Amino acid sequence: MRAEIVAIGSELTSGAKLDTNSQWLSLQLAELGIPVAYHTTMADSLEAMTEVFQIASGRCDLVLITGGLGPTLDDITRQAMAALAEVELVLDEASLAHITELFSRRRRPMPDRNRIQAMLPAGSRAISNPRGTAPGIWMDRDRGEQGVCQLVAMPGVPSEMKRMFTHEVKPHLSGSGRVMRRAMVHCFGVGESTAEEMLGELTARDHDPEIGITVHEATITLRINAGGETEAECLEKIEGARGEIHQRLGGLVFGEEDESLESVVIGELAARGQTVATAEIGTGGLLAACLSDVDAADGCFVGGQVLADAAAIGRTFGSEETGSAGNSEETAKALAIACRNQAGADYALSVAECPDYDPDDPDDEPPTTWVACAGPDGVNSKSLTLLGDVSFTRSRSTKTVLDVLRLMLAADG
Repeated sequence: MRAEIVAIGSELTSGAKLDTNSQWLSLQLAELGIPVAYHTTMADSLEAMTEVFQIASGRCDLVLITGGLGPTLDDITRQAMAALAEVELVLDEASLAHITELFSRRRRPMPDRNRIQAMLPAGSRAISNPRGTAPGIWMDRDRGEQGVCQLVAMPGVPSEMKRMFTHEVKPHLSGSGRVMRRAMVHCFGVGESTAEEMLGELTARDHDPEIGITVHEATITLRINAGGETEAECLEKIEGARGEIHQRLGGLVFGEEDESLESVVIGELAARGQTVATAEIGTGGLLAACLSDVDAADGCFVGGQVLADAAAIGRTFGSEETGSAGNSEETAKALAIACRNQAGADYALSVAECPDYDPDDPDDEPPTTWVACAGPDGVNSKSLTLLGDVSFTRSRSTKTVLDVLRLMLAADG
C-alpha cells in the first residue's frame, strides 16, 4: 500500500496559508508503515479536483484529502468525489441531525447553506466530526484488477482534521505490516556539502536506514528514516545511524529532535547552576529573544543589552575599549568582557556590528563580523562572513555565538 495526500484550497496555492496538514498526515502514516508517494496541493476547481482524484486513486491505494468540506460555494470536495464515482449526492440524515444540533447548542439558527455539508456521494459513508459542522467522507473506488482505493476526505481545519484522523480514520487503516520510525540529529558549524562529504556513504540513496540532509538558516538537520518488521528493529537501526553520525561529525553535533542551540546551552547552564548575559549590536535583540524563549531560561539568562553601534559601548558599560571598528574582533571581545563584568554573569555573549550589505549587488563585497563569548577562563571569538539578507545574517550570527558558548561549556567539562 502507498498513499497520496491532497490538500485543497485556493488559500494554499496562493501562498496565503501554509499547508501543515499534509506534513502531519505523512508522519501519522509513517507510523503505520504506509509510505506517502505524492503530495498534491490544488485550488478549488471542480474539474481539476475530479481529475486529480482520478489520477491519485489510479496510482495509490489510499488518498487522504483535506479541505473543501465547508458550506460555501467554493467547498466542492464532495461534488468532485461524486463526479469521480459518477453518482449523485444524497442526504445523510445522521449528519444533518448533528449539524442541526450543533447550531442549536450554540443558540444560533442553522443557515440553509449548511445543509450541503450533510450531502454525501451515494455509496460513501460519513465520518463523525464532533468538533465541527463538516463530516468527513469515506469512499471506496473499485479499480478492477487493481483492487479498491480508499478515498478519505477530512476538514481542512487542523484541529478538526487531526481529531478525525486519530479517532475515526487511523484505527481503520491496516497499514503495510512494516513499522517506520524517524529521528533527527542537528549540527552546526559547517556547510551542507562539507557535512555530506564527512558523512560519506551514510547519505547514499540505498543506505539503510535512509539519512537525508536539510538546512535551515545554517543549522543542518539529519533525518533518519528507518523501516523494519518491528519497532525494536527500527530503533536499533536509528541508534546505529546516530552512532555513525556522532563518530563522523564529532563536535558539530549539538542536539536531537526538538533541541535547538539555545535550548542546549540553557540546559547545560541550568545543570551547572551558571548564568549568561548578552550584548548585541548587529542582531537587534534576536540573541536575547532566543535565550529568553527557552522554558528553563529563568535563573540562567540574567538579561541583555541591545546597542545601536560600537560607540554605545562606552555609554552603556563605561568602557572605552571598543576596538578599531564596529565589526572587529576587538569590539566583540571588549563588548563581551564589559557585559560579563556589568551583569556579574558566568558567561557573556556579544555580537559586533553587522555592516549593511546588498546581496543583489555584484560589486558589493560581503562584509565580515565577529562574535565573542567571555567566560571564567577567558574569551573565545569567531568571525563570519555575512551572506544573504538581514534576517538570515542575524539568525546565523546568533547561532554562531551560541555555538561558541556551547563549545566553551563542553571544553570546561
